[in-house]
Amino acid sequence: MTEVYFAVPGDIDAPTGGYGYDRRLIAELPSFGVAVTHVALPGSFPAPSAKDCASVAKIFGKLPADATVLVDGLAFGALPEDIVKGIEQRIIALVHHPLALESGLSDARRDELKLSETKALALVDEVIVTSAVTKRILASEFRVSAQAITVAEPGTDPAPRATGTGTPMQLLSVGTVTPRKGYDVLIAALEPLKDLDWRLTIAGASDRDSIATAALKVQVAAAGMEERVTLAGVVVPATLDRYYESADIFILPSLFEGYGMVLGEAMARGLPIVCTTGVAAIETVPEGAAIKVPPGNAEALTRALESMLKERKLRARLSDASWEAGRKLPTWNETARRVAAVIMGLKV
Repeated sequence: MTEVYFAVPGDIDAPTGGYGYDRRLIAELPSFGVAVTHVALPGSFPAPSAKDCASVAKIFGKLPADATVLVDGLAFGALPEDIVKGIEQRIIALVHHPLALESGLSDARRDELKLSETKALALVDEVIVTSAVTKRILASEFRVSAQAITVAEPGTDPAPRATGTGTPMQLLSVGTVTPRKGYDVLIAALEPLKDLDWRLTIAGASDRDSIATAALKVQVAAAGMEERVTLAGVVVPATLDRYYESADIFILPSLFEGYGMVLGEAMARGLPIVCTTGVAAIETVPEGAAIKVPPGNAEALTRALESMLKERKLRARLSDASWEAGRKLPTWNETARRVAAVIMGLKV
């Protein structure tokens, strides 16, 4: 078996798409001859303290010098240059999306992260990304050689087709409550549609950004939609499956997505989709399976949602296209195969 150390910051069981991707790699890679050792890094990334950075240096110092280390980009892109230069092992960086493209950052912090990630990625042996869009961004804006980048899109598990509810129309959005997810835009877009019969469930961690969560609750209350909007927080897989099963429309209002794994989950269930053109979402969902609007544009989102809520034939057409696209999505087996090939030094 080829061995790889997989360095991941924070709680690997955290309910986010990025951590979900990491967990599936750990589970699937042994099937392709790669034994994985999980290396836990401090959870303060991407804003580590000096103490945590020193801790990372010690952790890498204890690994075999000839080892291959796969490092989650949430940590790697934020490491100081001197620590990255001191790493002896072969390094493969896994970039879900560039840290500097997170929403809500100050200009100074955005510039700081972009410089840090650019310097760090210049020192790695290989880079794995989760979408072709992220590959293009790293090549054009972070000076990473395209030849060094491998795309390993997230897999999607097969699922039964959603049956929906219909009365009231059930709207579903899945993802952690952060500024990047655009939930404030979604609430603003739904406010003019209070005369229509709908309910919205947002399923995702609400404790990662307390400011964003508090602001969203205030916005919902001010719009008089507390009885219509449910912030479900983190839910167990069985509950999330029920949400998907009973949903009539799936919405992803993100300002930016490196891939958007929940879009794959929605297509696997044949849900009609309203999403933004927030970078990777443009390519993740075929045109016929979704109405796409510019990120951050509440008026355009209102128009899209109004059409979807009122036009049964439109929903049916998009649902059929979504279901068909869902049958063609990559599996986790394929994702792991591509990552294993990079670890083994093979071309895919």
